[in-house]
Amino acid sequence: MADGGRQFIAKQHAERDRYAAELHAYRTWVTHLSGHAPELVGRDDATRTLLLTALAGHRADTFAPGSPEEELAHHEAGHVLGKLHRATAMPLGGAVGASLAERFHGWIDRAAHADLLDAAEENLLKHHAVILGTSQMDSAICHLDYQPRNWLLGDTFGIFDFEHMRRDARVRDFARLEFRRWQAAPHLRTAFFDGYGRSLNDTERRLLESFGAIEAATALVKGHQENDTALSAHGRTVLSRLA
Repeated sequence: MADGGRQFIAKQHAERDRYAAELHAYRTWVTHLSGHAPELVGRDDATRTLLLTALAGHRADTFAPGSPEEELAHHEAGHVLGKLHRATAMPLGGAVGASLAERFHGWIDRAAHADLLDAAEENLLKHHAVILGTSQMDSAICHLDYQPRNWLLGDTFGIFDFEHMRRDARVRDFARLEFRRWQAAPHLRTAFFDGYGRSLNDTERRLLESFGAIEAATALVKGHQENDTALSAHGRTVLSRLA
């Protein structure tokens, strides 16, 4: 829909908790992304619908692999995410890791109950859960689905889909890019962190491996539940890389 040249989109959620989470994100944290995110114009709680301004540009997952546009999108994605993380950062602490480890154990149990893991794989994932549970890590408001399908590149760089947004371990916001994009295209990792403003240190790189373990477990469980063979295969690929 349009109004005097402005474009709008209506986004309806099937699940009430996702609707509530995205509404909270728009009202609380998306202000840190001013100029790079849609604006919340209105809402209808009964139908779980958000009315948002539309962003102009092309979805970053449509750019040809190896193209200048793909590399530029990753650079701009790093720049914008860096702004969000710096604006909402909290220092090192153990609470975030302990909470992550608790949730991770739940995913491991679900995968094991569905017979998706052999004993060695289950032990590997539990090893990473222990690492997370005993690690100090800084936190920030994280997008948690930060990947090209949720980016737009036009005159400005835009981000959308905030239903997963919350305070979490800052390094975790890089996990989907690391395990779905960067390992096959390391120049995109370089472009991203050039935009972000700094690279990961050795401790953060080791933590990212453990976040890959979460990526593997959640992909296996969700792939199994949703009969999504591509997602299940992704979980298997990540798990094999961690072994």
